[in-house]
Amino acid sequence: MLASISILGFILSVLLLYFNARKFKSAIYLGGFFLSISLYGLVQYLVLDSKSVFLVSIFYTNFFFITYLAGPMLYWYVRSFLTDNPRLKRSDIWHLLPAIIHLIASLPYIFSSYNYKVQIAEAIVKDPSFLGTYHATFLSEIFSLNVLYLSRPVLVLVYTIWSIVIFIRYLIRKEQLKIFSNQRYVVKWLSVLLGFQLIIILVYLVSMFQTVLWDSKVFLTLNIVQVLSGIVFLILLISPLFFPGILYGMPIVPEQVVEEDEISGGNTSLQSGGKKSALHLEEDYLSAIDEKVNGYMEELKPYRTTDLNLLKFSVMLQVPAHHLAYYFRYKKNETFHQFRDEWRVKYARNLMENGLANGLTLEAIGLQSGFPNRNSFLIAFKRIEGVSPNAFVSKISV
Repeated sequence: MLASISILGFILSVLLLYFNARKFKSAIYLGGFFLSISLYGLVQYLVLDSKSVFLVSIFYTNFFFITYLAGPMLYWYVRSFLTDNPRLKRSDIWHLLPAIIHLIASLPYIFSSYNYKVQIAEAIVKDPSFLGTYHATFLSEIFSLNVLYLSRPVLVLVYTIWSIVIFIRYLIRKEQLKIFSNQRYVVKWLSVLLGFQLIIILVYLVSMFQTVLWDSKVFLTLNIVQVLSGIVFLILLISPLFFPGILYGMPIVPEQVVEEDEISGGNTSLQSGGKKSALHLEEDYLSAIDEKVNGYMEELKPYRTTDLNLLKFSVMLQVPAHHLAYYFRYKKNETFHQFRDEWRVKYARNLMENGLANGLTLEAIGLQSGFPNRNSFLIAFKRIEGVSPNAFVSKISV
């Protein structure tokens, strides 16, 4: 079961990174978190249960340092999700220190011969309790093996609690008033993510402490604690399927909107502290985007480029893509493609009304308006105007 769940985690990580990492940087941290905890589960299964000398020789110790990234990845994800800012700080390098230390300590084993790794793998497969006596890194000469085995889950527990604390502090400070009113489901998502992660790590630590304090064979055999941990782990991995919007981050109304409102002396729907309600902050911000979008379209006519999409338009406007997506969905009640085609059809209609249709083919008019081909122009024009371009030309020529 653990192997199947871990493989599912790898698949989810790849999907998160492949489809969302370029647009939404916070997805990198979420994908990295799922990847690291899935790797930890997979390595645990391969070493303890697979009975494959080849797989054990490949995975044992060689990739353990990656599992130390689970905690930092979770913390960075929650922080970037709440602040809508995925950039790392210089001080964040310290979060990588445990992984770096373990990587350095593992280098002698990593660069040891394959034959030596096979010998170690054979010993592990023959008797898993061999893990309790073998020193894979020089860290085991400094710390006891129990301390090293507990270091990973304890570190993840610390980061999980830390992430929960900053989430609670965020809510206590009522920063959620700046969240778009229709996207408060993200609070539920973070509650699910952090809640299930806390359960998983606590259950796993119970199993680890059973091993350390009572019987080392407890960890090497399937028991109710491990089954419970596996079930909760599976729920955590599939939970993003119920929150498809989480990959877009938490769009927060920029501070300048608050500052401009306070400077202007607006006094409608004031909350405590003299700030507007979340709804009015949302309306102000969306109105600012609306003015910027229409002004840009009117003056620079970016819709005339055939490859204009939401991401490129967000770069032009310097407005986050997920903010624009929210604007078109809830303010305009249409997609960006529909909005863009409306401007293209408007431009084409002006060409026709100014008599340019007489010297140009319909395909040429469509291309000048930004449509990539004749068919897309005909379909969009009829959808928006209710008649075909030919019928429109005939109508205005009468």
